[in-house]
Amino acid sequence: MESAAWENIRADHLQAVESRERLFRRPLIDEIDWSDRLIFILGARGVGKTTMICEHLHESFGSDPSALYVSMDSLSVIDIRLIDIAIAHHERGGTHLFIDEIHKYPQWSLELKNIHDRYRKLRVVASGSNILEIQKGKADLSRRGVDYYLHGLSFREFIEIESGVELPSIGLQDLLEGHVDFAQEIQRKVKPLQYWDDYLRFGFYPFYLENRKSYSRKLNNILNLTLEIDLPQLLGVDVSKVDKIKKLIYILTTQVPFIPNVTKLSETLGLDRATLTTYLQYLEKASIACLLWNKGKSYSLLTKPDKIYLHNTNLYYLTRSQINTGTLRECFFASQLSGRHELRLAEKGDFIVDDRYIIEVGGKKKRYKQIADLPDSYLATDDLMVGVGNRIPLWAFGFLAH
Repeated sequence: MESAAWENIRADHLQAVESRERLFRRPLIDEIDWSDRLIFILGARGVGKTTMICEHLHESFGSDPSALYVSMDSLSVIDIRLIDIAIAHHERGGTHLFIDEIHKYPQWSLELKNIHDRYRKLRVVASGSNILEIQKGKADLSRRGVDYYLHGLSFREFIEIESGVELPSIGLQDLLEGHVDFAQEIQRKVKPLQYWDDYLRFGFYPFYLENRKSYSRKLNNILNLTLEIDLPQLLGVDVSKVDKIKKLIYILTTQVPFIPNVTKLSETLGLDRATLTTYLQYLEKASIACLLWNKGKSYSLLTKPDKIYLHNTNLYYLTRSQINTGTLRECFFASQLSGRHELRLAEKGDFIVDDRYIIEVGGKKKRYKQIADLPDSYLATDDLMVGVGNRIPLWAFGFLAH
């Protein structure tokens, strides 16, 4: 590699690390075993993967040239092979290579496999879209790398950022058994309901800190990039079908917790049933939708979901339609637990968690009698500061440990 090209790559590295915005610290940064030889950090656009990686670089390496950060959407590397970057770094004594936006690079999985197999002393961290998980098997990377998922901000993280107060997380079983004491402990530090409406509207993606007024516009841009670039490039979605997928998302935003009639929806969108079901799977993988099935129902790529939410409450605010309060409650609950616990739809109540706990979600007037005869059943209600018995504040589920 020519020295000028290498100098540009190093300059990009220093700029990324030095200009990082230390706005908050994500718990995942301490959970990752950074000594593994190949690490994938996956997550939706906008959840803060780049910020977290640059923060780790700053803390662990500073200006040490043994570490190199490179973003594959940088003009500095547009005509340079990924493996050539790894070779140049290795020849200069490099031991750690951080590759951001790896899905922007063609043949990334094959070259990453070659880097991993040829340079055994080089530790590689690659970040990219959730969708990468589907493709990793093409280069047999599944047994080589370790996956970590960076989710959007939990309600607890949002309150910590806004209040500056460090708050504890809690396990699900501990919350169900000790929610009264836990809620009282939190109430002594902050008033969670003070932050509730803001979180539902703009608290899931960390970039809200840049400018709240432009948050919706930026979130809409991220959604469009995911649909118009990521789905066609990574999953081969026909670009001409993207408008139909956008219409599908609009339908999801305007419905009360959406129970899909796939036949009718297929006719409305002009898609066959199998294509529609596949697109729904893609939207879930891209962290745009949350698909749920009834308890006991077998799952396959062609099985239609029994209920569909958007991935998080912020996405509902992208339309100017009136948002159903019940939809927001249930979406909040699902977004705080999905990825960390198994969620299914219950016969009685709304959700069954980890094949054991039955949760009914509602307002403060919601009655317990509908599920009172069921073991391990609870109400999660909003507008509630501290619960009693099996009635738990909905906000408290936003404090669950990752």
